[in-house]
Amino acid sequence: MDLESVKKYLEKGGGEDDKNGSTVEGLPLRFYERFIMQGIHVDLIEPGRIICSMKVPSRLLNSGNFLHGGATATLVDLVGSAVIFTLGAPATGVSVEINVSYLDAAYAGEEIEIEAKTLRVGKAVGVVSVELRKKETGKIIAQGRHTKYLAMTSKM
Repeated sequence: MDLESVKKYLEKGGGEDDKNGSTVEGLPLRFYERFIMQGIHVDLIEPGRIICSMKVPSRLLNSGNFLHGGATATLVDLVGSAVIFTLGAPATGVSVEINVSYLDAAYAGEEIEIEAKTLRVGKAVGVVSVELRKKETGKIIAQGRHTKYLAMTSKM
């Protein structure tokens, strides 16, 4: 996938014709991706690296009024998957492992930065790191590592 397509995927949540979209009755295609990613802006995109920013929306807050851990993990998943595409992978397959360390809180309206880097993308497995930071101070909110099985193309 080319860099412009990766940027569109992140900022627009994929296309309506995406066959891998949500199939839950009553929900639009790519509902979860759009719910989490709405408002994200790609600040830098290059092979093996993406930096995005967004203001924390109130819809992603937990009962303590800060960014929900599940939303944080989903950002690690989605932005981490997108950075694999920047290296030309046609698909990112499925998650094998995802780990998130929560280090600080982000509140509604606070600007955060999400940086994803590929650590290794081989024939069968891709490993990425994703860091969420407060944009104003650079203080780390969460660090994640995501391992994905990359669907291999058949030689038949």
